[in-house]
Amino acid sequence: MCKFDLLMKRIINNISVIVLFLLLSNFAAGQQTVASNGFVLKESLFDFGKIPQGKPVFHVFDIKNTGKATLQITDVQASCGCTTPVWQREMVQPGGATQIKVGYNAAEAGYFEKTITVFYGQGETMLITIKGEVWRTPDQPAPSNKSISFLKKLKFNQE
Repeated sequence: MCKFDLLMKRIINNISVIVLFLLLSNFAAGQQTVASNGFVLKESLFDFGKIPQGKPVFHVFDIKNTGKATLQITDVQASCGCTTPVWQREMVQPGGATQIKVGYNAAEAGYFEKTITVFYGQGETMLITIKGEVWRTPDQPAPSNKSISFLKKLKFNQE
């Protein structure tokens, strides 16, 4: 084998590793999740980012039935009482879609990561994850600024 052939093999191997890494990172990032029977969850992970304490937040997860059979979400359970899922209990026809609205109450300050288990079909499950960071809001409102009323009374020279 000549040096050129060895160099080409190394380049091809490196490209293959990079492509595999990109494919796996997209999968791990919560992109599209496909269940074995054709239920497609558009995203399985949602990051709320930074949210203020005490301000509830919501996200809607879209689910599509790409299979040939009618499916129904039978139950949705959150890992914690601070997380509330709401879903439609009707059957989802082939080609049809439904949604799961997930709320988080943001009562406690700090990082959070919660899982929601979706039960459907004949005992099949799918996981949804929400995460984010709740920042502590001040215990008291900001003090009033008395200098503002003073500035409003001043008349500036207008030229």
